[in-house]
Amino acid sequence: MGEEGELRVVLRDYVYGQEEGEEDGELRLTIPEVLDSEYGMYVWPCALVLAQYIWFHRSVITGKRVLEVGSGVSLPGVLAAKCAANVILSDSAAMPQCLQNCSRSCRQNNLSGIPVIGLTWGDISPDLLDLPPIDIVLGSDVFYEPKDFEDILVTVQFIMERNPKAEFWTTYQVRSEDWSIEALLHKWNLKCTNVPLKIFDADKECMAGSNLPGRHSIQMMIITLDVDNLD
Repeated sequence: MGEEGELRVVLRDYVYGQEEGEEDGELRLTIPEVLDSEYGMYVWPCALVLAQYIWFHRSVITGKRVLEVGSGVSLPGVLAAKCAANVILSDSAAMPQCLQNCSRSCRQNNLSGIPVIGLTWGDISPDLLDLPPIDIVLGSDVFYEPKDFEDILVTVQFIMERNPKAEFWTTYQVRSEDWSIEALLHKWNLKCTNVPLKIFDADKECMAGSNLPGRHSIQMMIITLDVDNLD
C-alpha cells in the first residue's frame, strides 16, 4: 500500500495469459485503487468481465481507436492499450480525482501519451466534439444509477452518429429485475446484442489472478447504432 497526497492508494495486480493453451505469454497489469468509499475508485466485478472480453479478443482490438467512458481505475482501457489499441480514457469532467486516477493507472503500467479527458454523460462538451474517430467504446458498470441511463446513451449515440460502425462494449451488474434500457435504446436509435459470458471464458468466479467477479450476476452486451430505425 502507498500514500499519494492525502489519498490512500493500494496497488493490485491482474494477470492475463496464465490459462492453459495461452501462447502469447503473460501480461501483468498493476491497477491503483483509492481506499476511500467517497470515490468508488476500485476494480469492480464488471471491469474484470469486460477486461476478459478484451483479452479474449485482443487480436481484434489491436490498432483500433478505443474510448473508455467512466474509466475510474481504467482496467479495461489500460488492458486495451497494452493490447496495442489506440486508447483515450475519460471520466466525468466534474470529478478531477477520477481523471487523476486514470493518469495514475497509465503511469503505473508504463503507458505514456494516453489522453485522459473529462466527459460528463449527457453533455455535448468541447472534449466530446473534439474526439477523433472511434471504433470501440468501453464502459464497465456505467449502468449503475437509473437516473444516468439516458445520459449515457445520449453520449454513446452522439459518438455513433459520427462513427456509424462503432460498437459500445459494456458490462453491467444485475441489481434489479425492474431496470431496463430497452425503451431508451429504441428512443435513441440504438440496439444491443447480449454476449454470453461462457463464450469468452468469463463464466467463472475468479479471473486474472483475482477473486473477482465472485458470485455477482454480471451481463455483457454490445450496443450499436440501429441503422434500420434511422429516419
